[in-house]
Amino acid sequence: MASQTYNIPNLLTYARILAVPLIVLCFFVEGRLHGSDMARWSALGIYVVASITDFFDGYLARIWNQTSNIGRMLDPIADKLLVSSILLLLAAAGTIAGWSIWAAIIILCREILVSGLREYLAMLKVSVPVTWLAKWKTTLQMIAIGFLLAGPAGDKIIPYTTELGIILLWVAAVITMYTGYDYFRAGLKHVVDA
Repeated sequence: MASQTYNIPNLLTYARILAVPLIVLCFFVEGRLHGSDMARWSALGIYVVASITDFFDGYLARIWNQTSNIGRMLDPIADKLLVSSILLLLAAAGTIAGWSIWAAIIILCREILVSGLREYLAMLKVSVPVTWLAKWKTTLQMIAIGFLLAGPAGDKIIPYTTELGIILLWVAAVITMYTGYDYFRAGLKHVVDA
């Protein structure tokens, strides 16, 4: 049992969860040292490593046959913690502001609603598979967040980094609405039947 808890795929998931307070700390440092580009680059670096672990934890668990209940439970939680906390930080820092807040709200609401539906469907022993479009949405969302984490520091190196991040966030939000609707349509059929 202990070997499953501390296998490499699960350690990668734990690392992704631990990345959340480190990224928050970087933003705290940036707030204290206003204009500190290093804090943003550090947050981006941690985020990139955490995003890479998101791919490898599931991949390694499958090819090494090390899937576990704790891994299946924690993996989506780690993903949602990472995305939600960073979107909230970006809004608090003013990187996401005005109408763009709605893109973040759409993404956050979908994550919460889908998590609730998945939990309910799991009790019914029903699984709704993740579509390729949903995987692309996640990839696009992760790239958008990366651009937004670089934000003003990135704008100094590549002009319009923040604006590109906002555009990608909106594209991800539109795809999020579609995939969320698709998921709910498939899932609600089981809820009504139950």
